[in-house]
This record gives sequence, C-alpha cells and structure tokens, in this order.
Amino acid sequence: MDSGEPVYVTIRDLPEEERPRERLAKYGPEAVSTAELIAILLRTGSARESALALAERLLSRFGGLRAIANATVEELAEIKGVGLAKGAQLKAAFELGKRLAASGVEAKATIRSPQDAADLVMERLRYLDREHFEIILLDTRNQVIGQPRTVAVGSLNANRVEPREVFKEAVARSAASVVLVHNHPSGDPAPSADDRMLTKRLVEAGQLVGIQVLDHLVIGDGKFVSLKEKKMM
Repeated sequence: MDSGEPVYVTIRDLPEEERPRERLAKYGPEAVSTAELIAILLRTGSARESALALAERLLSRFGGLRAIANATVEELAEIKGVGLAKGAQLKAAFELGKRLAASGVEAKATIRSPQDAADLVMERLRYLDREHFEIILLDTRNQVIGQPRTVAVGSLNANRVEPREVFKEAVARSAASVVLVHNHPSGDPAPSADDRMLTKRLVEAGQLVGIQVLDHLVIGDGKFVSLKEKKMM
C-alpha cells in the first residue's frame, strides 16, 4: 500500500552498470559525467539523497564546475549534505588538478616564449574571481627562479600594483629579468589602457634597478595576450 512518502534512491539501488564508480572503472573517466565524477569524490550522500543527487544539486546551486572550484571549504560546507569533510575533499581534488597541470612546465623551468610563461600560470590563474598580479623571476639563462610570486590581489576588474613590491624579491633573489603576469576574471585577456600604462611604468622601474621586464601577460580563460607580441611595451 502506498504510504505517500517519497522513495529515495541511493547509488547502491542503481544497476551496477549505472553506478559512477563502476562506470569509471569499466569505461574510463572520460565516459562519466561531471556530476558522476563529483559523486565519486563525495562518496556518500545522505539518508534522503544519493551522492549523485547531491553532486547534481551542487552543480545547480553554484552554477557550474568552475564556481565549485572557486568556492571556499566553508562555502561548500554550508550546502546540506556536504559538510567540512566533503568540502575539503572537493577542494583537495581541485588543487591536485591545478598542480598536475602545472607540473609539466615546472619541470623544464625555462621561459623561451610567451607560451612557456602562460603555461606556467594558466591553470592556476584562469579560474580566479579576483585579479592576481604575479611575477616570474628568471636568471641569466631565462630559467625560472622558484615559483611565480604574487605581488598584489585586487578586485574583480582592478589591481593596485606598486613597483617596489614587484622588484623587491627580484632584487633579493638576484633575478636578471622578470615576466609580469596578471589575470582578467572576466575571461577576456584583452589588455586595458591601465594595463598598458602599468607595463610602461614597470619597464621604466626595472631599468632603474637593472632588471629587464621581458613581457607582460594577461591571462584569460584558456587564452592569453602577450603585450610584447602586441608591441604594447
């Protein structure tokens, strides 16, 4: 007899060939949906919701995968059924993905072209919702000295950058040259008038301290613009 209460379906109730983990193991990660990949990371749902349903609700609540990746652990934990533990699992997975994407270019650690510099920072900067201004320090052979350094963090569309902060560590680390990098959260890497003015100011400051500014890259969503290539510096 129908009690009138809703019936909740768990992943274990699904046929084995429809379960996310089993589908990934059999067909590979490319064959499963984004929601299914998130469900595998979450591992469990709740008494009233499967991990897959929770994953679909997360995607709907945040508006997509990128917004989930940008969310803090606290913001994720506020979603019913997620909590701090699952929120931390998701953040750890996204961070591993970023580090893996950057690991190949870090190994060669030599900047021979704007593309080399963009590859070094793209996966880390393309999803940020605030402008981050960074410098890549280079030695006399254009080999990268350490990790790119964050100089300033701004708002959605602006960043206040002081020349002394840009070159302070470059001088301390005896860098021969630097590549300037900042992201546009809009995803459009087209340099603004302010970007061009700032580049000119920093090139002049670098000349005063004997450190060459090789280029300034503006990072968008999977694409970038080199001000040097565009003859804007």
